[in-house]
Amino acid sequence: MSRQITTFDDFRTVSTTYRLPRVLIASLELNLFTAIGTKTWTIPDLARAMKVSERGLAILCRNLAMAGLLKKKNEIYRNSRLGATALNAQHPAYRGDYLRLITSHWADWGRLLESVKTGLPLDHNEPDDPDYRRQFTWAMHHRTLETAPKISAQINLRSARTLLDLGGGPGTYAMAFLAKNPRLRATVCDRPAALAVAKEIASTHKAGPRLSYQPLDLLTDTILGTYDVIWYSNVLHIYSPQDNRAVFRRALAALNPGGRLLIQDAFLHDRDGLFPQEASLFAVSMLLFTEQGNTYSAVETKTWLMDAGFESIKIVRMKKGMEDWEDGILEARAPTTRVKTPAHQTGLVKSSSSRSLR
Repeated sequence: MSRQITTFDDFRTVSTTYRLPRVLIASLELNLFTAIGTKTWTIPDLARAMKVSERGLAILCRNLAMAGLLKKKNEIYRNSRLGATALNAQHPAYRGDYLRLITSHWADWGRLLESVKTGLPLDHNEPDDPDYRRQFTWAMHHRTLETAPKISAQINLRSARTLLDLGGGPGTYAMAFLAKNPRLRATVCDRPAALAVAKEIASTHKAGPRLSYQPLDLLTDTILGTYDVIWYSNVLHIYSPQDNRAVFRRALAALNPGGRLLIQDAFLHDRDGLFPQEASLFAVSMLLFTEQGNTYSAVETKTWLMDAGFESIKIVRMKKGMEDWEDGILEARAPTTRVKTPAHQTGLVKSSSSRSLR
């Protein structure tokens, strides 16, 4: 949606945009792109192979071809390049864990009213499952495969020797920074289930030996070591303002004098805290999947950083089409002369988890 809803026609148009997404989700639920594979099919043959109705499959495939995910010539269908690769479970480029996350979110968003009424995330009584955490970590790797190299190419780390990927999950960004900066060494901090995935990914990279691992619960554990740069990407939105303030104090204590904290997140940038649209909508995901998460404005985040003791806080703009979120990354520096933070100020309050796309 590029404009505000001011007429009933606007309302109708926006409220029915679920239709094509539901077609896409149905195709994933059917494993349609895997069934098509590298072959060409008529609808009757494909329907028999998939054990579905010809009428239903014909309408579904027509819409997928309209959207460009399938190719149609006369009565013959085949996969598009995307369908044959990232959406096809038989291809090495398959993004299965991320696709499963998207599919599960369709049902989760259908339960939005529950969270609006209670203020609690869905399934808030369930403990964090290591198997789910592993799948979610792979999904985040699939999400950032193309984005991480684009971001790393725009951030100057030539003078840095050590980087901490704080809450870094699969370490995809850490690996991108290492690939771009041969003299850099990095550490990724996260829960053990996430680090197991990070180790698998790093083992396939030339720069993998320069990545180390620190099991860490951001809300209870002390960050070990000191670093020139701390990368805090897509974590801010999981936590409450109070928890983020405490994370910032701990991050400051783990930075070398003059070191940089780089925060990539879904920042709101207008005075009323409404835009960009994606940042506002992402707050709904935080309502559904976290105890206290939200999306925050760059201005309020800057205030938290100043309160924690950071200085020289600014937005670093990313090139259009080469960013994760709109309007750039927030950078803050540790003072060159350090005032020791009292131990009681580094405590964090409440644990939270995220099952969000980001």
